Amino acid sequence: MAYIKVNDIQMYYEIHGEGEPLVFILGLGTDVSEWGGFIRWFAEKYRVLAFDNRGVGRTDKPDVVYSIEMMADDTAELMQKLGFQRAYVIGISLGGRIGLSLSLRHAKIVKKLVLVSTSARVVKNWRRSFYGLLSSAPVFRSKYPQPHYAFQRQMQASTDFNCTDQLPVLHVPTLIMHGRNDKSVPCYLAGEMQAGIRGSKILTFNGGHLFFLKRDASSS
Repeated sequence: MAYIKVNDIQMYYEIHGEGEPLVFILGLGTDVSEWGGFIRWFAEKYRVLAFDNRGVGRTDKPDVVYSIEMMADDTAELMQKLGFQRAYVIGISLGGRIGLSLSLRHAKIVKKLVLVSTSARVVKNWRRSFYGLLSSAPVFRSKYPQPHYAFQRQMQASTDFNCTDQLPVLHVPTLIMHGRNDKSVPCYLAGEMQAGIRGSKILTFNGGHLFFLKRDASSS
């Protein structure tokens, strides 16, 4: 287990594999302990940095207002302290919003950006409200249950984020991957990102928010 002081918190992180650097940014309410299979798969080709965002897992969980920009700055400082000077960045859901903010605020350290099941803004719907009520209920498999207040801090940060107007100034090569039946983040929001980020590409897949867990998630 490895910890390092980043901004005002102690962050938990893991580094796996050899090769070009890749930073894996996780989604709302999830931590490194839940993503071992993906991390090992990435590590077959890349030197992977995976970590618990503030408010989850083994990273500190201050009961203060969080923002996506704050978590992007956490990521940037963590990368700098661990020698990841410039890396591929993959962000899933909330992690994709962190990746967007990281690319806008610290563009020089992002070589390429992959945005999975995410958006530049949040549209409120009943599913999102219900998900908020669940908080860290048994739908999560973590060995390190997230306190309710920390889940709400993360969720509010995600809900408040909107970088739509900044997308035209993002010049990092970007690939967007999205489930065509995503009910949490409707697919048209991925289309908005693709239209806003010059030169970006989009791949859509069978399935919903977790399309990447489906065996038959063919792309188009």
